[in-house]
This record gives sequence, C-alpha cells and structure tokens, in this order.
Amino acid sequence: MAAGTWLFRGGLVAVLGAAVAGSTYVSAVNSRSDDYAFFDPLIEVKSVLNQRFVDDLDERELQLGAIRGMLETLHDDYTVYVPGTLKNEFEKEILGEYVGIGAQILIEDNYLKIVSPLEDSPAFAAGLMPDDRVIEIEGKSTFGLSTQECADLLTGKPGTPVSLLVERAGASGPERLTITITRDQIKTRAVKGFHRLPSGDWEFMIDHERGIGYIRLTQFTPRCSDEVKAALDALGAPAGGLKGLVLDLRGNPGGVLQDAVAIADMFLDSGIIVSTRGRAFPEEVDRARKTGTLPDFPMVVMVNESSASASEVLSGALVDNDRAIVLGTRSFGKGSVQSVQMVPSTPGDQIKVTERRYYLPSGRSIQRKPGSPEWGVDPTPGFYVPISDEQFREMLGVRREQEILRVRDGQTEDAHWGDPDWIIENLKDPQLAAAVKAVRLRLENGAWQPTGEQGLSGNEQAAQELADLEVQRDRIERALERVAEREEQLRTASGDVAPPTPPDFVPDNAAMAGGTMELRDASGNVVAKLRITRDDIERWLVDAPLENDAKGDAAGDAGE
Repeated sequence: MAAGTWLFRGGLVAVLGAAVAGSTYVSAVNSRSDDYAFFDPLIEVKSVLNQRFVDDLDERELQLGAIRGMLETLHDDYTVYVPGTLKNEFEKEILGEYVGIGAQILIEDNYLKIVSPLEDSPAFAAGLMPDDRVIEIEGKSTFGLSTQECADLLTGKPGTPVSLLVERAGASGPERLTITITRDQIKTRAVKGFHRLPSGDWEFMIDHERGIGYIRLTQFTPRCSDEVKAALDALGAPAGGLKGLVLDLRGNPGGVLQDAVAIADMFLDSGIIVSTRGRAFPEEVDRARKTGTLPDFPMVVMVNESSASASEVLSGALVDNDRAIVLGTRSFGKGSVQSVQMVPSTPGDQIKVTERRYYLPSGRSIQRKPGSPEWGVDPTPGFYVPISDEQFREMLGVRREQEILRVRDGQTEDAHWGDPDWIIENLKDPQLAAAVKAVRLRLENGAWQPTGEQGLSGNEQAAQELADLEVQRDRIERALERVAEREEQLRTASGDVAPPTPPDFVPDNAAMAGGTMELRDASGNVVAKLRITRDDIERWLVDAPLENDAKGDAAGDAGE
C-alpha cells in the first residue's frame, strides 16, 4: 500500500430527508436525477453484455471493473477501492493490527524462520525464540511455502490454538519441540528505541551522560501518540530529565493524521500545526495548546526520501514553529489526506478516498507535483546528510540485529551509544551520528552548529534525481548489451542444436487483456480469481514456478 495519511469516519450513508421549502425540494430531486442519469449508459452497456456476450458474465468482476475504471480517471494513486476479500490485509497495513501469534518471519533455506517474536505477544509468551526454524504448522510442512502462505496458516480467530513443530539449535545439536500458541489480537508497536535491553524492553536514552534520548516512529498507527508519550515519560521528559531528543521518522510512510497532530502538540505550546482544505470541506486548522506541553530542549527530527505524509506534517510543524531542526535528506512529498469509508450496499467493501490536502504552518503545500522543483520537507541548512544505497543497506542490517527480541541474562555490553564515532563504526549510521553530535554541540554551545552539508535547492534536488535515473537507465542498457552479446556467443556455441522451447502457457495471438485467471489449491478449489490487464501476460508467467499440466487441468475441470 502506498504511503498515506488517513482520517476515519463512520461510513458512506446518504440520507434523503423531507424538504421544508420548495426550492430545497427541487434541488434534491434534480441532484438525484443527475445521479441516476449518470448510471444510464452503464446500465445500458451491462444490458447489452448480458444479452449478447459470448461467455458467462461475472457480475462482481464487472462491478469492480467499473469502479476501478472510474477511480483511475482521477489520476490519484491514493484513492482506491478495497473489496472485502482484501479487507484484513488492508486493515493490517493501515492499523498495524491483526490476529495471529505476533512474530517477524522470513523464508530461509525453504523453511519458515522466526526473526523475532514481538514484545507482549503470544509467540513470546509461549517461548518462541529468534532463529527458530518452523518445520510444520498444524502438521503442514512449511518447506517450499511462501511467507504469505505461512502467515495465512499462523493467523486465525482470537483464542484459537495453532501448533508449531520447531527446530532449535542446541549445545548438542538441533532439537525439535512442539509449541502450541494461542492466537490473539496483535497490535504492532510503532515506537522503537535504538537498542534492546537485556529485559527485552527498548532503550530510549542514547546518551546517558548528556541526557539525550532517541525515539524511532515507524508508522502513524491509531494511538501511536500514546506510545510516543510513554517513551517520553520513560525518558523523564515531563520532569525535565530529558536534555535533548532525536526523533527518527526515516522510512515512516505516514498514517493517521490525528496522531501526528497530537505528537506535535506535545512539543509546541502555541502556533499552527497543520491546516487542511478540500473541495467538499471547509478549511480546518489544528493549533497547539499550552496544556501538557513538555519542557523545551534541543530536538532533531530525522527524515529521508521515504518519510511521507503524516511524517511530513509532524516534521514540518516542528521546524516551521522553530521547535526543532530537520536532518537527513528531503522527504517524499505527499500532501493529501484520505478517509476510509465503508460501502453499505456491499458489506466488507471499503473505499479510501483523497478528500483534502494539508498545508504546513507556513502555508506551503508539500505535495509533489509533476515538473515542480519544490516538494516535501527539506533538511535545515547545514544538516543535509545523504547516505549511499550501500550505507543504507548496512545500516538496516545492523538495525535488524538490534531489534531482535532475545531472552538474555542481564549481561552488560561494551557499547558507547552516545559517541558519534562509535555509532558510525558499529551502527553504520552516519545520519544518526550527525544527529546525536548536533544535539551534543547544541547543549555545549547553546547554538546549532552544522554537522552536515548546506543542502540542495529545489532545482539541484530535481537534477540529482534526474542524474540517478540516468545512471539506472545506463545500467539497464549495459545489462541488455551484455545479454545480447552472450546470446550471440551461445548461438555460435550451440551450432545446429536447437535451444529448448520456453514454456508455452498462452496460445499465440490470444487476446488476453480483460480476461480472467483462476488459481486453484491442491484440492482443486478456486482460491483466487484474477483479472488480466495486459495481452503479454505470458512474459510474466515464464519465470513463475509453473508448468503445463494437462492432467491437473482435467482434474480441476472435474472438480467444478
């Protein structure tokens, strides 16, 4: 799902009340007549298809196709229709909630591996540990299954048990044990520190000597502002124990706007936080209130090109009100707000619709527009700290290790979290090092001193992105040249031997766009029905784990 900011409302319910004046009554009737007239061509087209189309029609697919086509004309990637079949995955992504065991997983050596149980999760309570290899789930082997297939087996209704056959490394070799876990509602925590304590809790104080804290907010899930407040309380912020803060919004795609406003209000005692405007809505202005404002302390907000939407609202509000500086690279540039509405006529279906744009306290929109050199939130001059793709991958690798929840015996570690040089050397994170250094210098000298570069202007930023795209294009062209050269070499080397014929899944010249594809499980049951949008579907199938199976086709047909 694309990055976004959401408002939550009750539903799409239209009510026609009794008119109390003639003019109001006429307006209502005319409006309703216009709505009905809009659907006349759709109804007529559907009638023709019902009467004349060569194959049986799937009315649900026709309905969804009409809706998607209507939304595509808006040219807005964030206005989408979500059928009920995708509701659970959609809500898991935007709410950070689901029913399951609560564990990070991946596929390694064809088996399911536990990366880490989540804190306060059924998996952690049952004793599941990092690096456990899950051999079976409810007696079904995980060998060869995808991550999603395994996740589907692990999720279910609250209170239901799921049995796992686990292989765990031991002193005398691998041992196998059965662990039964009771599924429960899981809420993914959006707030993290930089390091796990032996207890499994997050460490938020990155420099104990100087009282500098660190909070990483991964997504603006509902009530994540409560998590931020709890972390600030743990740092002693309300009582003045926190002397400086690094708020890390890198990679945060956005989420619930209300929580971004609530977090900004913790640090601001006055001023505009954000304003929103839309065609169907009057302007709304969120202002900071003095009640509950934390004591003043130096603050650095970290953003990058993946910080979007609500992340930009929060960072923009803090920098525009002179409450914080911004460090890193320019943010994504998404300045629209979506609401999630239910569709009463089709229970379970939802529509996420862009209804407003938001504006920073300065009045500037952060929305990225085609051809415009200005968008997003820029680092404060002197605090532009770019990192390469390789550095970013190294940093993520180290971060994943720090996130793993392990049961430890309280041992101490030889770490110097508040030392920028140590952070660069061990955490591979030059941006975090520059942020910690900036707060330290501010505390020592009473003024902000640059720990990065001056930064790029809007035109320079656009030119840099253009240069990056040109590099990518050159790489692709060189790769194609190497492929062509290798093809010619192999053609010469193969002589008269004909190369194997690639899989032929689709008859030549078949018109595939607009058709459908059915996926069946091993028992022949239809588990998904997909709409084909391009004629060249075969080129996307040749690398898939598929093979022609006439026997399987016959069995599938017989099972209908």
